[in-house]
Amino acid sequence: MAQRAQTLLWPLFGLASLALAASHLGALHALGDSLAVFRLHFVALAAALALALAVTGRRVGLVLAVAAVLGGGQAVWGWVWSPGGAGAGTLTVYQKNLSFRLADPEAVAADILAAGPDIVTLQEVTGRTAAVLDALAESYPTQLRCPFAAVGGVAVASRFPAVPGSGTCAEGQGLAALRVETPSGPVTLASLHLHWPWPYRQRDQLRRLLPHLAALTGPVVLGGDFNMVPWSHTVRRVEAATGALRTGPARPSFPRWSWLPLPIDHVLAPGGTGQTQIRPRLGSDHRGLLARVGAGG
Repeated sequence: MAQRAQTLLWPLFGLASLALAASHLGALHALGDSLAVFRLHFVALAAALALALAVTGRRVGLVLAVAAVLGGGQAVWGWVWSPGGAGAGTLTVYQKNLSFRLADPEAVAADILAAGPDIVTLQEVTGRTAAVLDALAESYPTQLRCPFAAVGGVAVASRFPAVPGSGTCAEGQGLAALRVETPSGPVTLASLHLHWPWPYRQRDQLRRLLPHLAALTGPVVLGGDFNMVPWSHTVRRVEAATGALRTGPARPSFPRWSWLPLPIDHVLAPGGTGQTQIRPRLGSDHRGLLARVGAGG
């Protein structure tokens, strides 16, 4: 009986391990990042199969279970660890994908005003959801909205005055950026919206965006719907281009599937120092993200 079970378990463990290994290969092919979304699931599956092998008498299964957990360590650690630590923030950022289907923009605007951030970064800003920007105009007079896709554009808003002529729209590419004068000095604010990953257009979009991101004058504070998990090659490329790091541990900002709450909304800041917390969905398919970040280089 044990031999028969091992005959079944070995190929299943091999497939799970192969998928786990491939999820680290986003630098080689976009499929790697798509698999990275499910890395924790591959870890759990491979570890469970390895333990089952141990139960059937193959003690090497214990070693393989530990190896599987170590293979997903970056993803596990991403839920509890911030790349730059939890330093005291000097700026507060409210990040939100509004959803082009949003029925009640007033609820979102009210939550933003209640949170009182210094900076607001929004995605899926349409003719209807732009009512959020209108409601914020008195408190956040510095605003920039850029067109993106059929689901809506991207926008930044701030209580700080803009540096004249600093607005940047990468039209059709999902990036809006604006330099503002904060009490700590000038900071470039950016809102980013990436497409879904492979087999969709995220990798091609990012390739076109990287020169725009690299051209932003630092320090940069960026909020966005990356449609990608923090341990991916995609997020690392955005961090490298902007000179900013993801702030706070992973947050389940996209809870569409209860079995797979995805951390795909992120705030990047100099050094990655700061803290983050989740805000309600308020009619969107994304939760909001409130981050207190450092503005220094």
